[in-house]
Amino acid sequence: MTTADTTALFLDPQDPSFVADPYPILDRLRREAPVHWSPPLRAWVVTRYDDVHAVLHDKRLSADTVTPFYKSQTSETQNSIASLMRYLGNWLVFKDPPDHTRIRNLTARVFTSRALAPVRANVEHITSQLLGAMQPETEVDLVEAFSNPLPAFVIMDMLGVPRERLPEMKHWSDEIKLFIGSARSVPNKYDRARAGVEAMAAAFREVIEDHRRHPRDDILSLLVNAHDDADGRLNDDELIATCILFLFAGHETTTNLITMASLHMMRRPAERACFLALETEAEIEAATEEFLRFDGPTPSMVRIATQDHQLGDQAIKAGERIYAMIAAANRDPAIFDDADELRIARSAKRHYAFGYGTHFCLGAPLARLEAAIAIPALHRRFPHMRLAAEPVWADGMTLRGPLQLRVSLGPIPGPAA
Repeated sequence: MTTADTTALFLDPQDPSFVADPYPILDRLRREAPVHWSPPLRAWVVTRYDDVHAVLHDKRLSADTVTPFYKSQTSETQNSIASLMRYLGNWLVFKDPPDHTRIRNLTARVFTSRALAPVRANVEHITSQLLGAMQPETEVDLVEAFSNPLPAFVIMDMLGVPRERLPEMKHWSDEIKLFIGSARSVPNKYDRARAGVEAMAAAFREVIEDHRRHPRDDILSLLVNAHDDADGRLNDDELIATCILFLFAGHETTTNLITMASLHMMRRPAERACFLALETEAEIEAATEEFLRFDGPTPSMVRIATQDHQLGDQAIKAGERIYAMIAAANRDPAIFDDADELRIARSAKRHYAFGYGTHFCLGAPLARLEAAIAIPALHRRFPHMRLAAEPVWADGMTLRGPLQLRVSLGPIPGPAA
């Protein structure tokens, strides 16, 4: 391939058409330049399933993308984003072993089957409450009315945060997302993200102190106990950072999963009819995996090379960033038949929507549980729900989903004849 040919493939992460539908350019990259240097991103973009697998598995690649970013900034900028580093730098997703292993071992206990058992009833209750507040024959923003508050309330309940704090928690989370989601069109995103993380850290510091004084049956008390245990090694900053991560990741990704699954079914009536005909829990769980594969909320994961090495036919240098494009891997026709088609009946568990290996998403069981309850309940109550406007998409390379999705709910089904 000539230089001119390769230049024509450069993706523009700020192009509205790419933000709304990245799959055509990702498909072309996968076919023509599977390990591709992107000048706009100043990073490698990897798109084939096997290469994404290799990137996520390679111990020569570091998940700590925030420390090199911080070190590359001027002293003035470093001072202004120090609090971002203090907390986001302690997120599990940005840690490598042995710190990653230590923190994951201390935090994994909150997502065991035993710990999540009582959560199911709460997910069902919150789902019912939200659907009950949505009036038939009206138009709503599905994100605001349902797909955002549902996982947000679930994780807030798990962390012991009062539900009335959702508006401010959502605001702070949105500000943090400007940094974490790699938004590129917001000029003051670092200042806004810093303010968001400082406010959320202060809020969690109060909640944590209250849990220390008055332990209760929620995951925050489990985390506090792990911190207070003589064998536990979570310091205060790590504990607060973990709470921020759980709240941020615990609702952002599931919100987008519910919203995008609904969007794609409304655009594909035959697949929605197939989904509504599902009867067993196993069938619904399989459909959830297909939603994750087809258009998941985490389109990429970023790694940094710690040493020179070869990937495909390209020489990767130490210090260079790599975007492992999960969205492209999950539509690789070498792995999935009719990869660009949503197939409710597909068995799609080989997807990488939750990552792979050491950094496989800790909250995957919770996200799957929420989606498998919420999506069927929503579409069974409003089987005639339809788009009222095109979605307004968030700008970002590592998080994907609509900021707004206006829908007309339509009538609810009447009693059977």
